[in-house]
Amino acid sequence: MKVIRKVLIANRGEIAVRIIKTLDRLGVDSVAIFSDPDRGSPHVMMASEAYSLKGTSSTETYLDIDKIIDIARRAKVDAIHPGYGFLSENAVFAERVEAAGMVFIGPPAAAIRTMGDKLEARAMAQANGVPIVEGTLQPLRDSGEARQKADEMGYPVLLKAAAGGGGKGMRVVWDSSSFDEQFERARSEARNAFGNDAIYIEKYIERPRHIEIQIAADAHGHIVHLFERECSIQRRHQKVVEEAPANNLRPEVLQAMSQAAMTIARACNYRNAGTVEFLVDDQQRFYFLEMNTRLQVEHPVTEMITGIDLVELQLHIAEGKPLPLRQEEIQRNGHAIELRVYAEDPRQNFMPSTGVLSKYREPTGAGIRVDSGVMAGMEIPVWYDPLLAKLIAWGQTRAQAIERMKRAISNYVIEGVATTLPFGAQVMLHPDFVDGNYATDFVDRLSPSMLSEEERQMLGKTALRIYMDAIQRLQLAKTNSQ
Repeated sequence: MKVIRKVLIANRGEIAVRIIKTLDRLGVDSVAIFSDPDRGSPHVMMASEAYSLKGTSSTETYLDIDKIIDIARRAKVDAIHPGYGFLSENAVFAERVEAAGMVFIGPPAAAIRTMGDKLEARAMAQANGVPIVEGTLQPLRDSGEARQKADEMGYPVLLKAAAGGGGKGMRVVWDSSSFDEQFERARSEARNAFGNDAIYIEKYIERPRHIEIQIAADAHGHIVHLFERECSIQRRHQKVVEEAPANNLRPEVLQAMSQAAMTIARACNYRNAGTVEFLVDDQQRFYFLEMNTRLQVEHPVTEMITGIDLVELQLHIAEGKPLPLRQEEIQRNGHAIELRVYAEDPRQNFMPSTGVLSKYREPTGAGIRVDSGVMAGMEIPVWYDPLLAKLIAWGQTRAQAIERMKRAISNYVIEGVATTLPFGAQVMLHPDFVDGNYATDFVDRLSPSMLSEEERQMLGKTALRIYMDAIQRLQLAKTNSQ
């Protein structure tokens, strides 16, 4: 076992800040890295040490393995935590870290490779008795052959990048007439995003739910799950609101899904924290979707209901220690909801919004947690993901968590850029969300009219409270008229 005393965080923004907070609490030194636009960012100021990557774009900074390994050597760190995104699921990076004599705080490179290849992962799931969506298990690059497969399966079908994730290289095809065009578009997106234009086909499940299971595995053969998360509220296949536990799923379905997740982890010799994702249809049949071999953006909702710090657990496993808890010792308490606060304009199809944060004030209160990587006066750059923060609300019940989230949104002040806060308010007030009756098409079915232009520019306490009050009055009037 190796004691980790100093960790480099190969990331930026809120996840770098979040990791540093746990390292500080554990008495572990932290090393931040930063691009030129991030020189004055909170994660740089909070870390024990900080080193410049001397560049602007992701390619020349947070994706430059040579630069990061060189800094890690100079800083004499014991380990590197990749966070999520960037190099977090890059098997070559994991190998380079280990070859340099440092601990990669994540799974083995072999597991990253296996689960990063969507076709290999599907084949592994099927071989181990885990249900998968009907589809191909071989890469397709010829549109004629692919169309023949789709015609045999029946429409609609989903085209997916074999090396992909995050919604890139993904296209729904409703009939044969548009297949060739959509296939070429999917290939182009996959090639640009992943350097690999291989596509596979799945039968498209209409209005599925997206449920994921958090697992943790050590080097001693122990695997546990930390329950499920509901991640069905998405835009462009990217999650925007998550909660734990999931709603209205039968206990036996959740139990079977949890067992399937641990089966997948065991089959790929997994180690550290990971997440196995499933689609669930309207009959509550579940299908393996993919495994994310890293810490998830939405991990705080699991932490809030279990009381387990997942970053601390990652370090514990990375040091070679056995899991500190048995499955029966992991209990959940209450309900947690997370809203991703992006610098995006919901009224403009979630287009990124850039500028200087002229005002920034985070909400506080019982059950409220904010994981952020920004501060007032900071410029939001165009170079990276527009995630500003994650707003998390916990309650003894789901209803209490929703009420706390609504109050937190109304007290969250962000000015200078458009954000998804008003979108979050709309979600919290929507009857389908309140009832827990929603699927992955939730965002597509929302009314486009949210805030007035003036309210959208203000994005402050008063505007949001006015908006919420107006919506509640409309809902009450509608109820009274029925």
